[in-house]
Amino acid sequence: MRRANLRYKPRMTLPRLTNAQAPLTQEVSVLNERGEGETLSIPAERALTVYVDKTELLTVMTLGTSPELLVLGWLRNQRLVEQLEEVVSITVDWDCGEHGEGAAAVATRGGLRDLEAKTAKKTVTTGCGQGSVYGGLMDALDGVRLDEAAQLKKSDLLGLLDAVRRQETTYKSAGSVHGCALFEGPKLLFFVEDVGRHNAIDTIAGWMWMQGLASANKVLYTTGRLTSEMVMKAAQMGVAVVVSRSGITAMGHEIAQKLGVCAIGRAINSRFVVYSAANRLKFEA
Repeated sequence: MRRANLRYKPRMTLPRLTNAQAPLTQEVSVLNERGEGETLSIPAERALTVYVDKTELLTVMTLGTSPELLVLGWLRNQRLVEQLEEVVSITVDWDCGEHGEGAAAVATRGGLRDLEAKTAKKTVTTGCGQGSVYGGLMDALDGVRLDEAAQLKKSDLLGLLDAVRRQETTYKSAGSVHGCALFEGPKLLFFVEDVGRHNAIDTIAGWMWMQGLASANKVLYTTGRLTSEMVMKAAQMGVAVVVSRSGITAMGHEIAQKLGVCAIGRAINSRFVVYSAANRLKFEA
């Protein structure tokens, strides 16, 4: 029997990522309102300097939950890397400095194109720990196209909020961190915490990229406010619905309306408000 000549698409070579582990909290001695000494846990904030092909790019302050995914997602959301196969490896070492400073070494295939031009202009954002956006803040918006059919049912939104409430978090034990989660309907796919909400969303972007996960029907949840940076990053990831425990800024609202992002805020238990693209939220009978 003659066999058909089948052509198989070669599997994409994923970047090699280390799995750098570091304690997420540390214990400190405090004095309570009764004048008594006790021990509390606080988040272990660290400095992580990112090098691309041995060129220092920036230093971010991070909890260090998944630093490799954070760096990968940041490169993607900053539009410095367009294809996953451009990245050969990301190596993180937490023992580079006297005070726990870390380094992330990114190796690429042939270098990143127009790196100097893309990083020439920097906007310091409102993110905790001072997030940074390279290039003009609004430059990439015209090319963003979201799935017009993307919707979220109200029952799924309430299920999502319940899943977040039940999630074990560093915030519950130590406070002072932000969390972001990726959902498909009420199903929790990935959860991460960091000292800044922009770090957490970048980590989710890196995880989605490594998983080859399509953005259709995905929902992004954050404990932080929906700033212009957060809305823009979600849109660049192809996510059309964002949910926040907090509110939204004026520029975040403007961008959400322009791009058709359904921005839902003040979402706690069964309460919420829809700031934009209300057609994406389906109220069931």
